[in-house]
Amino acid sequence: MEEIDFKGLVTEYLPIVTEYAVKITTAVLLLIIGLWLIKKIDKVIMGIFHKSKIELSLQKFLGNLLNWVLKVLLGITILGQLGIATTSFIAILGAAGLAVGLALQGALGNFAGGALIMLFKPFKVDDLIEAQGELGVVKEIQIFVTKIVTPQNKLVIIPNGPLSNGNIKNYTEEGQLRVDLTIGIAYDADIKLAKKILEEVMLADPKVLKIPAPSVNVSSLGESSVDLAVRPFATPENYWDVYFGTLENCKIALDNAGIKIPFPQREVYVTNQN
Repeated sequence: MEEIDFKGLVTEYLPIVTEYAVKITTAVLLLIIGLWLIKKIDKVIMGIFHKSKIELSLQKFLGNLLNWVLKVLLGITILGQLGIATTSFIAILGAAGLAVGLALQGALGNFAGGALIMLFKPFKVDDLIEAQGELGVVKEIQIFVTKIVTPQNKLVIIPNGPLSNGNIKNYTEEGQLRVDLTIGIAYDADIKLAKKILEEVMLADPKVLKIPAPSVNVSSLGESSVDLAVRPFATPENYWDVYFGTLENCKIALDNAGIKIPFPQREVYVTNQN
């Protein structure tokens, strides 16, 4: 029976074992140090996000995304340290990323829109906005969609991509809204008296703002009436109360003063040709 030459085997394989032992040890150290650095980077980034007052949901999403990107890069570095070719692996990741990006093009657009909304804050929760043909109060801003509740108490879910790229009217941002009303009076009515009465009606309403002051002006001369532009200001939450209340109170006040609110009339002349 042939004897095993242990000395020869050691001499032959010791350099290989030593080489791989060094590589494995280095890879383990890279893993430990890399995970420690990723944890520190996450902490620093989240601190920056917190100071910049970015929405919490966006903070978590970006934090998790950065964490996974760093871990993938760490994994590729460790595989390279072990002598495993990473070129093909990177190419596969790139192709997979491109395929996923094309498949989720709409979702990624909505995500980008949500990130822009949360960063630049054109509106916030509880704001009254008009966008994408919808009017309502913002209930929730998510990464991919924004939820608003209409005056009819309907929940509308708007994708953030189109929302961030379209026109947005924020009725809450300035803290006050002008209510545009038109009230007609008869041509033979006293315009100055009518204006005084309507101004007094608006100033008597506690929900009408005193600054800016409400105003009444002649806006047009209609077919059967002198049209007055009645312009009270209100907070967004009191808008509809002021709108309906002003119309009703103005009608009552004009009736009490004997000032007529005319309706369209036609005069018909009959000519006797006999």
